[in-house]
Amino acid sequence: MATLSLTQFLTLDGVRQAPGGPEEDPSEGFTHGGWSVPFGDEDFGRFMDGVFERPTAFLLGRRTYEIFAGYWPKRTDPADPIATKLNALPKYVAGTTLDSADWAGTTLLRGDVVEEVRALKERTDGEIQMHGSGGLAQTLLDHDLIDTLHLLVFPVILGTGRRLFADGVRPTAFRLTGARTTGSGVTLTTYELAGRPEYGSYA
Repeated sequence: MATLSLTQFLTLDGVRQAPGGPEEDPSEGFTHGGWSVPFGDEDFGRFMDGVFERPTAFLLGRRTYEIFAGYWPKRTDPADPIATKLNALPKYVAGTTLDSADWAGTTLLRGDVVEEVRALKERTDGEIQMHGSGGLAQTLLDHDLIDTLHLLVFPVILGTGRRLFADGVRPTAFRLTGARTTGSGVTLTTYELAGRPEYGSYA
């Protein structure tokens, strides 16, 4: 049975929307697209290369899939560790509004997303990776289907935009298993699913 990991870029105030460019996702009037780019130093690159050494498959939401499919198939350098994995490995897309997918190796998940992902994990070995796909991630977090969180927190506050942990998310506990900071100030943290939160009092 596979594990499912999520790698997510976040601002200090939890915004996940459009980290990679001004035109990536300007929906709902978002004007801060590309906020992660100034912090992309060598430490950041090494961490991301390491993440992409591990997957056996990818699971993406519709919006992230469309962004990736418009970019990565054009990157054909065999020395590029990210493009090589994204173009070669199976990709599963959860979304009811996508009619077709031309990127080689893509399968559309048409049924109930929770049951589809649960079945995907059961029939797959290794590590299934999610990148971005915040809306899908929120749904899967609410059903304890994401085993590992890689949260990359950038030293910037935007004050607007979609957030990963919105009001109403299921209370969930995680265990910190890795933490470091890049030269440009991005904190790279890894958490493993631990179950439900525990509570106490300092009184």
